[in-house]
Amino acid sequence: MTDNLARQLTSRFYRYLAVTSQSDAKATTLPSTPEQHAMAQLLADELRALGLAEVVIDEHATVTAVKKGNCPHAPRVGFIAHIDTVDVGLSPHIHPQTLTFTGEDICLNEQLQIWLRTAEHPEILPYVGQEIIFSDGTSVLGADNKAAVSVVMTLMENLSGDHGDVVVAFVPDEEIGLRGAKALDLSSRFNVDFAWTIDCCELGEVVYENFNAAAAQIRFTGVTAHPMSGKGVLVNPLLMAHDFISAFDRVETPEHTEGREGYVWFNDMQANASEAVLKASIRDFDLASFAARKQKIGEVAQQIAARYPTGKVEVTISDTYSNISNAIGDDRRAIDLIFTALQELAIEPKVIPMRGGTDGAALSAKGLLTPNFFTGAHNFHSKFEFLPVPSFVKSYQVAEKLCYLAAK
Repeated sequence: MTDNLARQLTSRFYRYLAVTSQSDAKATTLPSTPEQHAMAQLLADELRALGLAEVVIDEHATVTAVKKGNCPHAPRVGFIAHIDTVDVGLSPHIHPQTLTFTGEDICLNEQLQIWLRTAEHPEILPYVGQEIIFSDGTSVLGADNKAAVSVVMTLMENLSGDHGDVVVAFVPDEEIGLRGAKALDLSSRFNVDFAWTIDCCELGEVVYENFNAAAAQIRFTGVTAHPMSGKGVLVNPLLMAHDFISAFDRVETPEHTEGREGYVWFNDMQANASEAVLKASIRDFDLASFAARKQKIGEVAQQIAARYPTGKVEVTISDTYSNISNAIGDDRRAIDLIFTALQELAIEPKVIPMRGGTDGAALSAKGLLTPNFFTGAHNFHSKFEFLPVPSFVKSYQVAEKLCYLAAK
C-alpha cells in the first residue's frame, strides 16, 4: 500500500511540476503570471473528473471544491495549498529526478557539474537509503508547494470511509505576499469550521506560530547640483539612505537572528542623483516588538529629514501578514488534531516558530485558525531543495488521518 501510494504521489507531483507556474513580485495582477491559470485549470478539471462537488475556478486562478462526506454532524474541514513556485533567479522550468541516496555526494547535473555536497548540506544525512526527489540543479524543486497540491489532490482521489465534508482550496501568489489567500472568500468559497495548510517543513514539523510581517518603503529626495557649485546646495539621496540604514542595529538582521528573534531587512534600493527608494522587510513574532520596529522606521526617517532639511523623506509601511498564534482562541481543534494524528502515525512532532509566513497566516487573520504541517521537503527556495519520498507519504497519511479524526 505504501509503495503504491508513493508511486501515486510521485507521478502526480511530476505531472504538476511540468506546468510552469512561478509568481512575479513585480506584477500587480492576481494571479501575477498567466501560467498560474494553466495550473489552476488542470486542477479544476481533475477535481471534476474525481467527482467533487462545487468545483469553482475564478479569474484569479483560485480553485475550490468540496468532497462530500457521509457524517452529517462532523465539522466541515479544509485544506489549502498554493499553486505558485518561487522566483529566486533560477530557471522557471523544473526537471525533477528521483535518486536513491547512498550517503555520498549527489550529482544533480553532470553536464553543469552541479553537486549537492553532504558536508554543505548535512540535513540530507538522515535519509540514507531512501528515494529522494531533486531538481536537476537549474531550478528549485517546487515541493513548495506542489508537493502539498499533490497530497491534497491524491487525498481527494483516495479518501473513503467515514468523514465529513472536506473543502479544498488552491490559491495563487503565496510566494509574493499571500495574495491569493487574502482574496479567498471564506463565506462562500471556503466556508469551513477549521482548516490546515500543508507547506514547507521536514517530517513532523508543525507550525502555528509565524512572523508578523510588514513591508516598508522609504523614499529620499535630494537636491541636485553640479558638483563644481554643489557646496551647501547638493543633497545626495544615496547618502541619506546610507545614514538611514546606519541607524539600525547590524545584528538585528536575518543573517544574525534565529528562533523568535525579529529583524529589519533592507533588501532593495533604486537610486540616482535625484532620488533613492529603499525597501525593507520588518519581521517579529511579538506584536509589541513588531509595532516598535515599525515605529522606529518612522522615527529614523524624521531624524534623517532633520539632518537634511532641504531634502525630503517619505515613508510607507504596509502589513503583509500576521502571526497565526494571534488568532488562537478557545477552539484549538485544528491544532490539537494535528498532534493526535502524529501520535497515531508514530511521527515525532517538531513544533517550530516559522520565520516566514503561510497562507494560513492570511486565513487566521480573517478569523479562520489555520495551522500548518509538513510536506517533508528541505531547502526551500534553493536549487538544493529535496523531498524524501517516505516523508512525502507521511504528509499524505497525516492529511488523511485528520479527515477521519475530525469526523469523530
